[in-house]
Amino acid sequence: MKNEQLQKFYFRMNIVLSSKICFALFLMLISLKGLGQTAYIANSWDDNISVINVTNNTVVAIIPVDSLPIGVSVSGDGTKVYVTNSVANTMSVINTATNTVSATIQVGMSPYGLVVSHDGSKVYIANQADNSISVINTVTNTVS
Repeated sequence: MKNEQLQKFYFRMNIVLSSKICFALFLMLISLKGLGQTAYIANSWDDNISVINVTNNTVVAIIPVDSLPIGVSVSGDGTKVYVTNSVANTMSVINTATNTVSATIQVGMSPYGLVVSHDGSKVYIANQADNSISVINTVTNTVS
């Protein structure tokens, strides 16, 4: 699928989702920083991530990322947040100390879900459009 087709597909999907599915998707897009006080929310249509202080429910930062951020995962030590950007075919790495993007990595087509390995050395990304998995080395920020 081309990027234009993907954008139309996501737009149509957004229209037909029921409120229950939207709520489940919303919960899936939230990632808590360990047991800490910060949540990272993907704002897909605004191409950014909201950083929320969960103790007082305030937005403490908004971090711009590439097109259509979907998946969010926080490293075990809480120092990095990884975000899949589905239309851009990239993953953003966010430094939680500065709330800025420290790296953007090209991955497979339409990256969606992701998970950080237990030891934090790798991020595994499910790429929806090309039915593949990208494995990211978190030390070098490269596809391995």
